[in-house]
Amino acid sequence: MQMIKVKMFDCCHELDLEDEINEFLETIQDDDLLSVEYQTAFLDNDEEEDTIYSYSAMLIYKCMNNED
Repeated sequence: MQMIKVKMFDCCHELDLEDEINEFLETIQDDDLLSVEYQTAFLDNDEEEDTIYSYSAMLIYKCMNNED
């Protein structure tokens, strides 16, 4: 029996996010991927004069109920 699952990713650099998602996609069938939601956010840190970035994605996919 197939189930719908969600996989969340969150990285500080967009290339790291890309690598993590590509790594995960290698573990599922192409037609099992249902949706990808992507978001970026940033926080301006005045004390340290650095900007903190967050790149996140949520993948919704099908899998057999005995798979992770």
